[in-house]
Amino acid sequence: MLSRTSRFATLFAGLFLAFSMVAIDHAEARRGGSFGSRGTRTFQSAPPTRTAPAPTAPVERSMTPNTGVNSAARQPQAGPQRPGFMSGFGGTMMRGLLLGGLIGLLVGQGFGGLAGMFGFLLQALLIGGAIMLAIRFFRSQSARGPALAGAGNAPASSFENRAMGQPQAAGSFTIPGFGGGSGGGSPAAVSEEITLAQSDLDAFQQLLTDVQEAFGREDHAALRRAVTPEMVSYLSEELADNAQRGLRNEVSDIALLQADIAESWREDDRDYATAALRYESRDVTRERASGKVVDGDEDHPTETTELWTFTRQSGSNWKLSAIQQA
Repeated sequence: MLSRTSRFATLFAGLFLAFSMVAIDHAEARRGGSFGSRGTRTFQSAPPTRTAPAPTAPVERSMTPNTGVNSAARQPQAGPQRPGFMSGFGGTMMRGLLLGGLIGLLVGQGFGGLAGMFGFLLQALLIGGAIMLAIRFFRSQSARGPALAGAGNAPASSFENRAMGQPQAAGSFTIPGFGGGSGGGSPAAVSEEITLAQSDLDAFQQLLTDVQEAFGREDHAALRRAVTPEMVSYLSEELADNAQRGLRNEVSDIALLQADIAESWREDDRDYATAALRYESRDVTRERASGKVVDGDEDHPTETTELWTFTRQSGSNWKLSAIQQA
């Protein structure tokens, strides 16, 4: 039978495991993560900004195909192996001499006695050493020749001083909360940088509130007006998962604290803009039946920093197309 101490330890471990499972379930009520599409830059890291100076998490879920090929680094090719003492021309001669001596030994002539054998070996070693020295000499001369011949024709190294992290034109706007981004990302071959207007920044700030409140109300119609169809599918999936668990996520009192533009570009007839947003909100998860708060603090707002990418086509309204955790 188990002792009293063992039973207590087993009971304590079981309670700890059950509490951990409940805590994890509540913490995962709102999965978050990085999802959506940023055009050809979906799987590229957005440039750092004052609002989000650390590297951002890559997009984890996207309907945009990842056509980038991560080719393995090429291994340096091994140089030609140097021929050993028993290879090449010297090795051929040595093998011939030894073979001749063995044949003579078999037919009864031998190596000419013990002294003759030592003399033969000494001569073979001297001849082999001389051959090896000659081979090394000619090899070094042939290696030095092309190098010296091309030294005078080698082009001089040139270094281009590029100014990285220059603010975009959007940095001149004085909208509260929006500043200049670092800009200058790694544009794809089919994209070009664009300049944003004050009305664009106003639209981004309004979409921050509209999307959060529509998600908290579980208003699918409002979500379809504010986000792309791909984002509707992700957010609807999250809402359905909460409903299956008997939970409801409420987001209210959204206030933008700081924001700046990381990059803005155009691909064909579609515009994109990625903004780093730091905002506060009251974000709580409740039980649907009782209204009890199971995650979050309804009395104290929490701060969140994310990168939101917006897109529009042919001058239409901006819509949210991706969210990345900063």
